[in-house]
Amino acid sequence: MEIEYMTFDNTYHKLPDRFYKEVTAERFSKPELLAFNENLSDDLGLNLGSQSDIELANFFSGQTLLKGSHPIALPYAGHQFGHFVPQLGDGRAMLLGEIVNPDSKRFDIQLKGSGQTFFSRNGDGKSAIGPVIREYILSEAMYHLGVPTTRALAAVATGDLVYREETVPGAVFTRIASSHIRIGTFQYFAAKDDLDGLKTLLDYSIQRHYPESGTNPAISFLQKVIQAQVSLVSNWMSLGFIHGVMNTDNMSISGETIDYGPCAFMDQFNAHQVYSFIDRDGRYSYMNQGPILQWNLSRLADCLIPLAHSDKKKAIEMLNSELATISDLFRNEWIERMKRKLGLVSGQAHENDEKLITSWLDYLEKEELDFTLSFRKLENLLVDNDNPSDSSFKQTTEFDTFKTAWTNRLKDQDLELAIVKEKMNGVNPIYIPRNHQVERAIQQAIVGDLSVFNEMNQVLKNPYVYQPNLDFYRVTPLPEEEVTTTFCGT
Repeated sequence: MEIEYMTFDNTYHKLPDRFYKEVTAERFSKPELLAFNENLSDDLGLNLGSQSDIELANFFSGQTLLKGSHPIALPYAGHQFGHFVPQLGDGRAMLLGEIVNPDSKRFDIQLKGSGQTFFSRNGDGKSAIGPVIREYILSEAMYHLGVPTTRALAAVATGDLVYREETVPGAVFTRIASSHIRIGTFQYFAAKDDLDGLKTLLDYSIQRHYPESGTNPAISFLQKVIQAQVSLVSNWMSLGFIHGVMNTDNMSISGETIDYGPCAFMDQFNAHQVYSFIDRDGRYSYMNQGPILQWNLSRLADCLIPLAHSDKKKAIEMLNSELATISDLFRNEWIERMKRKLGLVSGQAHENDEKLITSWLDYLEKEELDFTLSFRKLENLLVDNDNPSDSSFKQTTEFDTFKTAWTNRLKDQDLELAIVKEKMNGVNPIYIPRNHQVERAIQQAIVGDLSVFNEMNQVLKNPYVYQPNLDFYRVTPLPEEEVTTTFCGT
């Protein structure tokens, strides 16, 4: 049965058939709507507000075929923890199609957990409710924090059980993305020595994401992706976010955060913090995200060698020239974001700014202080800079040294402290999706209680604004509440 509530386009489906595999969603016994992001739906121009929960559940579990949709699964390759796998792909996801919103921006609508595909690699293609709840909360929280991200349109319980470490309810997640083209998508065609496929993919990616291409499309494309990814990952780190699985197949060329698996926001600051159960060697730890970003972008550049110049040696030189800029670009972007968190005017260079930032982070780490709340509490020091003590922070030599340097730096700006405080509050959130609260929402959802899930989503819509009676979502976890390990949940 086809129904017409939205107009689909299918530009990816119009590419050569080796770019995708046709797919049909699993039949589920009793789809039930868990969440529907009506504000996002309206922004996308989907006109779904008049539909019943039953109809929406059928849409967003793949039970009802939407008119104009051509469901497909996309292939890609990827370096997973440094080891190359030449064929991965959408093993539990299907792209319903693309829609163009009222602002003429194009978005993918994808279902995750909809059943097996050609790329399932013996998996069942389904999803447990836990990863669906996690991605819904985290992706929407990131959006409201101002970080480029895929978004959550809907979550549907399937009415069936799935079998992981234990038997849990199944669910389907509807993801909105600027596209699902990954670094790993380029690696897939490069690994096959499919030059025509690489050229087609590059042309399509440029047209879709970076149409203002320069005289050398491959070089210009790499420049744009570098800029987008440097901005993204530095933004993550300014908020204490750890992606957890920065494999090349989890890095979108659009510069959006994608694939919320064992990701987490730090509580206590630790430069080498790891949450992911599978990241035993700390490859994707907090402070290693910058170097890994450069490594991943180098893998994209490898794929572009035959497209950058007919002379391989010349192509490598040109691409390496772009890659050589990443370290400084990232360092400068990170410094600028951290300066804003400290109330320092962005763009006003000072030779000791990086040292000031580092001394603050060293203090947080040594004293095992909460990353998010410590930045927010700094505003207390703006009330009376001459006060020798502050109850929010332990008085140590390191703290006194930082405080003196910081307040002197603020004086150099010649800004009213009220303005500094306002600027700091605009970039330092009060609320983040803390691991223990996300886990609480998941455990409650497993037994059919969505109250924590719904309340968290409401709180996280305004992360920079104090919300009375909701301190429960602001404070750090008690020792017995701490979540020290996260899982992909696939």
